[in-house]
Amino acid sequence: MAAGFMRLLAGGRVEVFSGGSEPAQEINPGAAQAMLEKGIDIRGEIPRPWSDEIVRAADVVVTMGCGDACPVYPGKRYVDWEVDDPAGRTIEEIRPIRDDLEQRVRGLLGELDVEPAR
Repeated sequence: MAAGFMRLLAGGRVEVFSGGSEPAQEINPGAAQAMLEKGIDIRGEIPRPWSDEIVRAADVVVTMGCGDACPVYPGKRYVDWEVDDPAGRTIEEIRPIRDDLEQRVRGLLGELDVEPAR
């Protein structure tokens, strides 16, 4: 969800890669539904494990509670967002998670001095 917001709000001014330490087999259907409510379609995304190349190429690595499973490279800026996992939650429970992520992405864009596209 965060990557979907970043892609939309950055308007192509930020390159976004999404991965995880233990990615699911498919995108969470509830998360996809919640994002569609915001006009963002993440249904085509494919969960991927962290790639060393991607992490090394990143200027900012946003983690979401992966702890010791997250790759750590010296000199990288890491931001850890403690966010509830939408897995197994209803759409009503996912919406606040989605909205929290949108605000966090907007805040990160501000830190990066990137004006949100919308």
